[in-house]
Order: sequence, then C-alpha cells, then structure tokens
Amino acid sequence: MTGGATAKEQEPAQARTLGVVGLGSMGLGAAVSALRRGVPVVGCDPRTEARAAFEAAGGRAVARAADVADCDVVLLLVVNATQTEDVLFGPDGLATRLRRGAVVVASATVDPVLPPQWEARLAGRGVHLIDGPVSGGATKAAEGQMTVMASGLPEAFEAAGGLLDSFAGKVWRLGDRAGIGSTVKMVNQHLAGVHIAAACEAMSLGLRAGADARQLYEVICASAGMSWMFQNRVPHILEGDYTPRSAVNIFVKDLGIVLDAARKLSFPLPLAASAHQLYLATAAMGHGAEDDSAVVKYYAALAGLTLPGGEGDA
Repeated sequence: MTGGATAKEQEPAQARTLGVVGLGSMGLGAAVSALRRGVPVVGCDPRTEARAAFEAAGGRAVARAADVADCDVVLLLVVNATQTEDVLFGPDGLATRLRRGAVVVASATVDPVLPPQWEARLAGRGVHLIDGPVSGGATKAAEGQMTVMASGLPEAFEAAGGLLDSFAGKVWRLGDRAGIGSTVKMVNQHLAGVHIAAACEAMSLGLRAGADARQLYEVICASAGMSWMFQNRVPHILEGDYTPRSAVNIFVKDLGIVLDAARKLSFPLPLAASAHQLYLATAAMGHGAEDDSAVVKYYAALAGLTLPGGEGDA
C-alpha cells in the first residue's frame, strides 16, 4: 500500500518489546513516548548521561547495541550511515544476533541507495528492514508525534505491527521496497535546509534595513512568505538562544547527501547547493555545533549586524 498512513494495529503493542539504539534528542523522545504508551523499551547509548536520562524516565538502558538483540523491533536513531552500518554489521553488530522475524527500522538520513543493500543483507539472516527516516525534531519525538517516512516489504510491516505506532504520530507507507522512505526524507531535508537558510537571510535583510526583529517575525508569520521553518526557527534568533535542537552540522551532512544523490542523477540543485555553502560557512566560523538558526550569524558577520540577545558580528 502506498500514499497513506498505516491504520492502527489491532494486536496489543504492549506484548512486544521495542529497542531504541541512540538516545539523543529524538531517540530519547521516541523511547520515552513508547514507554508512556505501555510498550516495554530497551534503550541503548554508549553515553552514561543518555542512559541515565532514559532510566530516570522508567526505562531499561544498556551500553551495547548487542544487548537489544532480543527485542521484536529495533529502532536505529543514530547519526548517519556509518553508525547504522556499525550497529548492524560491525564486530558487535545486531545482524548476527537478532532472532529470525525481528524488524530493524533504520531512521538515520542516508543516501537512498543504502537501505536496499541493508535490506538484502538482513534478509539473508531472516531479519526484516523498514527504511524509516523520521521528521519532527526533538519536540515531536518527545510528544510521540514524529512522522515516519517508511518503505519496505509488506511482511516487514506485518512483523512490526503496532510497535511503529508506539513512537510516531503518523507512519507513512510509501512503497514495498527499501529506499523510497529515504528518498522522501531526502526531499524533505532539501526543503528544510533551504527554508532555514532563507529564513536567516530574510531576517538579516530586515535587520540591516532597520526593521524591528520581533514585529518582522510576527508580520511574516501572518503573511504569505511564512514557512514552518521560519515560524519555528526565528524565535531561536529572537531569544538569542542557539542551543542545538538541530545543529548546523546536521545540514552540512544532510544537504551533502541531497547533493550527492542529485549528482548521481545528473540533476541540478542550485538552491540546495547555495544553502549547503551557507551551512559550511557557518560551521567554518565555529558555529557548527549550534542550532541551525545560527546561519544568521554568518550574515551578521558579513553585514556587521548586532543580533537579538546581544550577539555581535562574530
């Protein structure tokens, strides 16, 4: 089935176990959301503080991915393709430890050519793969309202059952093979990256021209130029708070994936390329680990602007 959200499964998800590898901002939120819905969850992260946060929420935490191998569904919310492959096929990888019929949900943003390869390798061991990148950020993850852009064999979805719904607000069934989910996520990241960069550029233009920053934000949010990213990210600028909800370096990576995939397709992406350069420039200035709205600091340095919160032009 394609083009729609999954129906809620009739079987009780509580009877089955979810493993979450990667207890970062989204992984922790997904794991805690599933706990709240009555699902037994094992969370995995090498960082002591991440495990402590999950245990404080009532979950069981482990340091090694191999220790979630007895779970029915394992959600991988790691950073990139390299970490995904290490968790699955590295020396302590899950591929040789998961029981037959278990399901891996691979959720990192990756090149769409990779999930079909992982699907084939896991299938040889009787393990299912769902190509399931997510969107919504830390806030939606904590609310259990992430969007999952999922594709995979029908039997993989059947085996996963209601556990997919335990950490998501909507699970989109996008096709019967791995790779389609990552393709859709790639398009989402193209748009998100361009929209954030455009929001930072537009706010900088307004500041340079003498507009009041907060009034500018309020007017645009009530006008045709508004985007979800403008509405969501500009308050970080207004508050001078660049605590990373999603970091500049994430879009250095994700727009790099977008551009690499487009290059293989001989498809031009001038807007994405320009936005990628803005994230790279911001990272080169030393702001790569800050919130992605810190792209505004590139423009502040360029134009000598003082940003809300008292940040200068450095």
